[in-house]
Amino acid sequence: MMAGSGRDESGAGGVDDAVRELLLLMPRMVGRVKRIPVPEALQSQSLAPRHLSLLSCLLFDGPMSVNELAARLEVAPTTVSLMVADLSAKGILDRRADPADRRRRIVAIVPERHDAIAAWLAPGAAAWRRVLTPLAPAQRRLFVDTLRAYEAAVAEERREE
Repeated sequence: MMAGSGRDESGAGGVDDAVRELLLLMPRMVGRVKRIPVPEALQSQSLAPRHLSLLSCLLFDGPMSVNELAARLEVAPTTVSLMVADLSAKGILDRRADPADRRRRIVAIVPERHDAIAAWLAPGAAAWRRVLTPLAPAQRRLFVDTLRAYEAAVAEERREE
């Protein structure tokens, strides 16, 4: 039994077995994602992992406002504004007035970078599609909710230190 777990679920299928398996699996998964090569067209741009989420939103959902991006990424609009400014200066994103409301700014991937970004994100998206497609909608929701709960629990553990 792991220290502090409060219950003994040893044996095949127990919580401790699953934790052990996940503790071995997670670093391998992160390592594989980090080894996805940045396309040549983007290598000089010094893109960081935080940029991947923002670019994924724009790639899959299309152009949107900073506030919409912030809501999707679950971060403050100022954080998104800083990333957008950085990526705009690098020629990766474009900010333009919303035709429906000229006061509002819409963020989009510049057409010249779209294919390189799509190629960069495609292996991860294809792998997720392959493993999620056979699952029922409720199973997919459970999987995503479990990952979110894990992220929140890790953040909570760090606050308690």
